[in-house]
Amino acid sequence: MDAVLAQPNTSNSTTSTRKLKKVAVLGSGVMGSRIACHFANVGLEVVLLDIVPRELTDKETAKGLTLNDKAVRNRLVNDALTFALKSKPSPIYNKAFASRITTGNFDDDMELLRDCDWIIEAVVERLDIKKIVFGNVEKYRKPGSLITSNTSGIPIHLLIEGRSDDFKKHFCGTHFFNPPRYLKLLEVIPTADTLPEVTEFFMNYGDLHLGKTTVLCKDTPAFIANRIGVFSIMAIFHVMQEMGMSIEEVDVLTGPVTGRPKSATFRTADVVGIDTLVKVAKGVYDSCPDDEARDLFKIPDYVTKLVENGWFGDKSRQGFYKKTKDEKGKRQILALDLQSFEYRPKQKPRFKSVGDAKPIDNLKKRLKVLHKAGDKGSEFLNKVSHLLFQYVSNRVPEIADEVYKVDDAVRTGFGWELGPFEYWDVLGVEKMVKAMEAADKKPAQWIYDMLEGGATSFYKTENGQRKAYNPSSKTYEAIPGADAYIKLDNYRDQKPVFQNGGCTVHDIGDGVLCLEFHTKMNSIGSEILQGINTAIDIAEKDGWKGLVLGNDAPNFSAGANLAMIFMLAIEQEYDELDFAIRMFQNTVMRLRYSSIPVVVAPHGLTLGGGCEMTMHADKAVASAETYIGLVEVGAGVIPAGGGTKEFALRASDAYYKGDVQIPRLQELLMHIATAKVATSAHEAFDMGILQATKDSVSVNSDRVIADAKQAVLDLDKAGYTQPIQRTDIMALGRTALGTFYAGIEALQMAGYASEHDAKIAKKVAYVLCGGDLSVPTKVSEQYLLDLEREAFLSLLMEKKSLERIQSILTTGKPLRN
Repeated sequence: MDAVLAQPNTSNSTTSTRKLKKVAVLGSGVMGSRIACHFANVGLEVVLLDIVPRELTDKETAKGLTLNDKAVRNRLVNDALTFALKSKPSPIYNKAFASRITTGNFDDDMELLRDCDWIIEAVVERLDIKKIVFGNVEKYRKPGSLITSNTSGIPIHLLIEGRSDDFKKHFCGTHFFNPPRYLKLLEVIPTADTLPEVTEFFMNYGDLHLGKTTVLCKDTPAFIANRIGVFSIMAIFHVMQEMGMSIEEVDVLTGPVTGRPKSATFRTADVVGIDTLVKVAKGVYDSCPDDEARDLFKIPDYVTKLVENGWFGDKSRQGFYKKTKDEKGKRQILALDLQSFEYRPKQKPRFKSVGDAKPIDNLKKRLKVLHKAGDKGSEFLNKVSHLLFQYVSNRVPEIADEVYKVDDAVRTGFGWELGPFEYWDVLGVEKMVKAMEAADKKPAQWIYDMLEGGATSFYKTENGQRKAYNPSSKTYEAIPGADAYIKLDNYRDQKPVFQNGGCTVHDIGDGVLCLEFHTKMNSIGSEILQGINTAIDIAEKDGWKGLVLGNDAPNFSAGANLAMIFMLAIEQEYDELDFAIRMFQNTVMRLRYSSIPVVVAPHGLTLGGGCEMTMHADKAVASAETYIGLVEVGAGVIPAGGGTKEFALRASDAYYKGDVQIPRLQELLMHIATAKVATSAHEAFDMGILQATKDSVSVNSDRVIADAKQAVLDLDKAGYTQPIQRTDIMALGRTALGTFYAGIEALQMAGYASEHDAKIAKKVAYVLCGGDLSVPTKVSEQYLLDLEREAFLSLLMEKKSLERIQSILTTGKPLRN
C-alpha cells in the first residue's frame, strides 16, 4: 500500500516551481544502485543504466546466449540492482517500490534520458571516464534538465570542461553518503556557472523530498564531511599508534559512548572499505599542499600493509576485523593485532572513564565525565579532540564560512550525534583552548577573536531559535531554514507547561503542546502516563488546539517499562499490575477519545506500548525510518495497551459482505505472534499498523514534529470533534478460534514454535476472536480491552514469561523457551 506523504511546512522556504517525475542514475555500483532505490522510495520513476559486459559468463554460454541478447547486455545493471535489493539493511522502504526502477545500458538505452528531469552520474571515480559519460549525456538530455555528479572528491569544475552553456548552468555536485537511505547528508557543490535557482532547488528538494540534511559546500578537496571525517579517522590512527593502543580499545572509546555509531572507527573502516579510505586520505594529501596537518593524512604503515594484503574490510571478508567460526561452528569475530599482524579473538577492553560514563544517559554529561577521568581512555580522547578542534578551526573559512555547515556535514555524513564544534561547546570553548595550548595544538586566530569579543560558545538559543557564531560578522546569526524544524532542545530555556521525572510538556507555538519522553530508551511508565493525562487535561481546560507526542531522541519509545512489570510480577502484586495495565489502557484510549486532536510523531524504534500509542492517536506522522511493531510476545506476554484490541477492530472494519474474514485476522495474528517489526513506515502500512486513511509519512526525520504540529492545526481548523468509543466490532469467536488453535498446534509440532510460544499465540488468538463466542458477535472496545488485560496478567503468572522478561532486562535479548 502506498503511504500518504506528509506535506512539509514550506512557508518559510523559497522552493522552485520545478517538479521532478523521472530521474536517471548512470552507474549501478554500490552507490548508484542504492541512490536509484532511494529515488524510488520517494515515488520517482527511475532509469538505472550501466555498461555492457564484454564477455559471456559460463551460465550464459550454457544457455546459448550471445553478447547481443538483452539479458546479457543488461546483466551488470540487473545483477547490481538485485544485489542491492537483497542487501541488509535494505536500501528500499518497500520491496514493491523496486518496480519504479527501469534498468538498461549505456549503448542501447541513452534515449531514455530524453524525458528525465534529473540525471545523476555515479560511475567510477576517474575524471576521464566521467567526462566521456557527460559527453554522451549532452547528446540526449533535454535543455533545462538537471545534471549532477556523485563524485566524492574530483573537483566539480573539472567535470564540465568542454560542455555547453546550458549543461554548465544546470550542473553541480550532489554527493550522497553510503548507504543513501540511512545517512542523511547530501552535499550540494555548485560551480561558478551553476544557476543560483538550480542550487536552491537541490538544497530544498534534498531536504523536503529526499529527507536529507543538505549542506552547501565549496568546491574544495573532499568537500566538507570527508575532509573532516577522514581527518578524524587519520588522527585516531596516528594517536593510537603513538599510545600503543589496540583496535578494540579505540573502538570502545569512539563508539556510542562518545555519541558515534556502533561501528566506531575500525568497524566503520571495514564497512566503507579500507582501500576507499586510503584513496580519500591520499586525495586530500595530494590536493592540499598547504594544509598544516597534511602529514596526518599520510597512510600509516599498518594500513598500507592491509591494502597490500588485499584486506580491504567487508568486501574482502577481512580487514581490521574478520568474521569466522570456531571449532564448534559458532560465529566468532577476530580482531587484528597490529603488532603481530595476526588475527586473534576480539577482546573487551575496560577503561575507568568508560565505566564511569556508561550509566549516564545524557551524552553531553557523559562526554564531560569521559574527558575528566584522567585514565588512558581519557588521555586518548583529549589528544584526538585537540587535533580535531585545531583542524576544524583552521578549515573555516577554507571549506565553509559557517561553523554549522561543518557540524551538519560531519554529524549527518558520519553518523555522529554531535558535530566537532558542538562537541567543543560541550567541553567548554575557553577551557579546551587552554588545554590545546598546553598540548601545542593552538586553534585558529578567529577562535581567540571570538572569545575576546565575549562569545564563549559556538551556539546559543534565544527565544526558541538556535543561532550559530559567524566568524566573518563576529555575531550570532540564525541558522538559515532552521525555523522549518522543531527541535525541543531549543525550548529548554523556557518554562515547561508541565514536567515530571519522565516527561516534559512544551508550548511549541500556535496553541499546540508537545509532550516529550525522556526516560531510558523512552520506556513508558507511570510518569509518562501521568504526563499524557495531565497534558490532555491542560489542553482541554485551557483551550489549547491540540497535542503532539514527539521527541528528538534516536528512538520514539522502546515500549513499556519492563523492569517495573517484572518487579511487580516477581512480588506477585497482581492487583497493582491490574491497576497499572488499566491505567495504560485508559491513557492510550484517551489519546483517541479526548476533545482535542492528538498526533503522534513516531521515529526510530517504536515498539510495544509506543506502537500502541501510535495506533490510537487521531493521526500518526511517522518518520520514513520508523521501525514499529507489537513485540510483546518476545517478553512472554501479549500486547495489552490496546494493540491486540486495535488489530481486532481494524480487521472488523476491513470485512465486507460475503468476505472470507479469517485470512485477514490470521495475518494480524501472525504479526503479533512473531513479534514482527516493520522496517520502514511504508511497510507499517502493509502490516496494518499505520492507516492510509489517516496517517502520513515524513521523509525527513528532522521535520516530523513540525509536520505533526501542522497536522494538529489542520485537524483543529477542520472542526475536530471528539470520537465515540466503538461498540460495533465484529468478533468471530469460535468461527475463527478453532482454525487458529489448529494452526498454532501445527507450528508447534513442526518445531517452529515452543510450547510457551504456542500458549502465548493462543492467548493472542483468543483476544482477536473476542473469546469463546459461539457465533460472530458485535462487541465493544472495552470488552476486548478486558480480554487483553486478563490474558496479559495470566501470562505474568507463568515462570517462562518471567524468564523472558528477565533475559531482556539482563542481556537485551529475548529468551526462546
